[in-house]
Amino acid sequence: MVQNSKVTESKRLHEVFGDYFSIGAAVNSKTIHTQRDLLSYHYNSITAENEMKFESLHPCEHHYTFEHADRLISFAKEHEMEVRGHTLVWHNQTSKWVFEQQDGNLVDRQTLLKRMQSHIETVMKRYKGQIYAWDVVNEVVSDKNEEMLRPSKWLDIVGEDFISKAFEYAHSADPNALLFYNDYNEFVPKKREKIYSMVKSLKENGTPIHGIGLQAHWNLEYPTQDLIRQGLERYASLGLQLHITELDVSVFNHDDRRTDLVEPTEALMEMQAERYEMFFNIFKEYSDVISSVTFWGAADDYTWLNDFPVRGRRNWPFPFDSNHQPKKSYWKLLDVARS
Repeated sequence: MVQNSKVTESKRLHEVFGDYFSIGAAVNSKTIHTQRDLLSYHYNSITAENEMKFESLHPCEHHYTFEHADRLISFAKEHEMEVRGHTLVWHNQTSKWVFEQQDGNLVDRQTLLKRMQSHIETVMKRYKGQIYAWDVVNEVVSDKNEEMLRPSKWLDIVGEDFISKAFEYAHSADPNALLFYNDYNEFVPKKREKIYSMVKSLKENGTPIHGIGLQAHWNLEYPTQDLIRQGLERYASLGLQLHITELDVSVFNHDDRRTDLVEPTEALMEMQAERYEMFFNIFKEYSDVISSVTFWGAADDYTWLNDFPVRGRRNWPFPFDSNHQPKKSYWKLLDVARS
């Protein structure tokens, strides 16, 4: 277990940005122990990395497994943290039984909607008043230029209105929760316009949606400052809240498949720090619409980017290193907060 008393020798991230937005981290059942000191000191919001996804909470039709999610809620309460819920409806990490009859054939529209509603109501009512915001629908917009919505069993069986139905069920289950649509590649212009159009349509049709979650899985070159600003302006024009939901800054660009790097170089850490400085200057500038910034992790000892997209490769995407010590990126963030 990594516990480091030196964590408390630096300024708290969530305090220095307290006038602008909350600072969150994705956590799991392991990191709430291995990163406990760091999390409780620097972050005032958490998101479950996997513990609140459909297959984690609801593996069988009549059986829920809340133990791990409950532990995260208890951790948040103990340290006076907010909790963002992630995620209710997604094409991935959804239990197979949801879409099937006992004979293995696909269920009909009404059956699937009833299962969706039952799941959303059970989960949200359990955590009502404890989770202030939910990523209700996750990653339904396609990356393919000629395609609006990603193919999925939700879409095939229910039709396009599975999206609005999810938000309606969520609002009914907890009328006080903020409800978000969440996606990645959100600043790629063609996908940005599709996300914008879909959310605009939902809002115009009276769907109870309160915000857009911008994942922000970025790297040392992409996205550019101009793309981020253009995207934020476009999304902000909808009059909804924006949350940065899954921020990390890979030291490898998207098409970089090398595996020879066993430790990050000083040059890479300097470049990463400059990127974090640029990102947070923009977040701060748009803090009238950005109310939360969540990293998809807390420190370099644990990240989903280890082994992805290249197996056997480590990554170092956060402002804190593997020993939970501040990196150049952290000090740049302090400069941004003070400027």
